[in-house]
Order: sequence, then C-alpha cells, then structure tokens
Amino acid sequence: MNETSPRDPLHGVTLEKLLTELVAHYGWEELGRRIDIRCFNFDPSIPSSLKFLRKTPWARAKVEALYVRHQREA
Repeated sequence: MNETSPRDPLHGVTLEKLLTELVAHYGWEELGRRIDIRCFNFDPSIPSSLKFLRKTPWARAKVEALYVRHQREA
C-alpha cells in the first residue's frame, strides 16, 4: 500500500492552507527572504504564488519543508 502516513505533517493540508499559514506567521517579506522566489518578493499574493508553486516542484518542496519546520517549532 502507498497510502499517506497519518504521521505525515502534510497529510490533509492543502497548499493554499499551508501558504496562508506561512504568510500569516512570517509575512511576505520574511517568506521571500527565507525562500528566494519571485512570487514572494515582487507583488506577492496567494493566488499568484499558488499558481507558481503548483507548476514548480522544487519551489513547492521548499515551501512544504519550511511549513514542516514551522509546525515542529509551534
């Protein structure tokens, strides 16, 4: 079976939810400093960032890793 483990910190979390939580916690400026991608640094918005992250696996992986670290610190 290849089911997602219930211990997976991303289980049941949408990309929009995790991005919204990161922006609420860090703000766009700090998020752009931590993950240097254009959609965080120039005219940032949730919709434009979601569009980019859904098409760019390496960027999405960085955002998900930051979210997991943030959850462990909380």
